[in-house]
This record gives sequence, C-alpha cells and structure tokens, in this order.
Amino acid sequence: MSDTPITAAEARLLFARLRDAPALVVAVSGGPDSVALLWLLARWRRRLTDGPYLVAATIDHGLRPEATTEARDVKRLAASLGVPHVTRRWTGAKPKTGLPAAAREARYALLGQVARQFKTRYVVIAHTQDDQAETLLMRLVRGSGLTGLKAMGPETARGAFTLLRPLLGVSKARLIATLTRAKIPAAVDPSNVDASYTRPRLRAAMPMLASEGFDAAQLARLAMRMQRADAALDAMTEQAWSAVTLAEPSGFDAKAFAAQPDEIRLRLLLQAIDRVGHEGPAELGKVESLLAAIDQAPRPARNGLRLRQTLAGATVTLTATRLTIGPAPTRRGARKPPPA
Repeated sequence: MSDTPITAAEARLLFARLRDAPALVVAVSGGPDSVALLWLLARWRRRLTDGPYLVAATIDHGLRPEATTEARDVKRLAASLGVPHVTRRWTGAKPKTGLPAAAREARYALLGQVARQFKTRYVVIAHTQDDQAETLLMRLVRGSGLTGLKAMGPETARGAFTLLRPLLGVSKARLIATLTRAKIPAAVDPSNVDASYTRPRLRAAMPMLASEGFDAAQLARLAMRMQRADAALDAMTEQAWSAVTLAEPSGFDAKAFAAQPDEIRLRLLLQAIDRVGHEGPAELGKVESLLAAIDQAPRPARNGLRLRQTLAGATVTLTATRLTIGPAPTRRGARKPPPA
C-alpha cells in the first residue's frame, strides 16, 4: 500500500472538501508531487457534473535555467488535461542568505496574485506526508514549541487566500507510483538534494530514522496529535483570557494569571505581546524567560512595582495586583508599528 497508485475512489475522498470551491489554483512546479496533484485533480474534476474551475500555476524563481523548460512542460501537460495554465516569475535580486525561505515567500505571494486574477481564494499545494515529517523535524531541531510542532495543517490562511493541502496523508512514493502507472514524466529539482540546505539534509536522514520505526507516517501522526493538543490549548487559553483580563486600564489580574498552568500563561503572554507590540512576533524562548522573571519578581517596593521589561515592542509591567502589557516606545532604528 505504501507505494501503490492513488485510485479514483481515494481521490474522491482526498478532494471531497474542495468540491464547493468556485475555483482552485493548483501550484505545479513540475516535480512529481505537484504533477501528480494536477493529474489527480483533473481526473477527479472530469468525473463531477459540477465542480470547481481548475487553473494550474507555475512559479519560476529564476534560480535554475531548467525552470523555464519545466514550466513549458507543465503547460503542455495542463493543456492535455484541459486545464488552463499560467507562469509567474520571481524577478529582482535574490538574497545571498535565507534563500529557501525567501523563495517560499515569493512563491506564495505570486500564487496569491494568480488567485486574485481568477477570483478565488484557494490555492492547492502538493505537500505530502514526507513534507510533513520533514517540517516537524526542522521545527524540532529549531526548538519550536507545541504550536510549531504541529507542522502544517490541511488549511492555512495567508491574508487574502488560503493554502489547501489535501495530500498531507499521502506518501511521495504513492504519488510517484501514480505517475508511473499513468506514464507521466516529472522533473527533478537538484535543490531537493542539495546538502547546503537544512531540509535536504534531514530528508537524507529519514531512512535511518525509518529503520528505527520513526518513519514519515509516524512523524506525520505525531504532527496530527500536536494539532489536536494545540487546538485544545487554544480553547483553554481563550477561556483563560476572559477569566484573567481586567477592565480599563487593560491588563491581567496578577493573582488569577499566576493561578493558570504554565502553558496557558505562556500563550496569554504571547497573545498580549503580539497584539500590542510592534517588533514581533515574540520569540517563544524569550517569552519563557519573561514568564520565569515574572515568577521570580520580588515583592512590591513602596511604589508597588515588581517588574518592568520590554519585549518585541511591548512593555510588560507587573505590580502587586496587575500584569499590564502595553506598546513600548519605538526604538531608534526599530521597525515602526503599522498604520492603523
């Protein structure tokens, strides 16, 4: 089953949530995952009497000369499937560091433009179970908290459009098997095995992890469990916000805040700082240090002040009765708050 092609019946289940969308922009790089996604979506759409309008979009990052040819190949495949195709190019200077992250942001920005052009807010991405596993490992290595370890969700809102990931439960091997049976070629991006980047290095380590029983399916299952836990903690944080928040001047009741579990207090602080701070988002590690400082703050002096710290453009003030988080003065050279 791990390397068998995706059947039409499975595709119906995978794409059932997409049926009511007016239109779908399908991101197709030319690699096997996205080519398989396009082929499966086109076949699924043909079987519907009524369904979303499909358009394929390829982003040429201008980083490899082969990308132009690959975009033309995707256009030919899309035409053979009866799906219109557009190419958008990432122009201008490219950063010398942080290139993968910059390329990803550029890709999503350009896909958002295509979504606006076709009057839809839905962009379908071919992220697989393997991508989910790698994302979890990357975030684990970087010291992410529980929210980061939930990795990617089936839907992610990005401003005016939403990324849809219907293949998060499907292995890359099954997508390759699907293309092999359909006799459809796909490109190979050499950056996917470039050991100068973190993701390919972790990808290379996956066989060793799998030999210990920690394969992509297990990692993806862990991410799903993290998603459940994070959703539950979000609900608890929302309830706690109502329980500990004081009226004007705004702030938290210090005693009620102190009574909350540590994870809930961290989330309350993160939310409050990100709401009013102008240098955020706040880093989890720094908020953890702030919470430790709050717990260790000395008893009030004559003026009642126990602690005052600035973090991510917010000032945190603790007195005997109140924990207040307000905007900090803008530092010279710091990012200014956006206009209201």
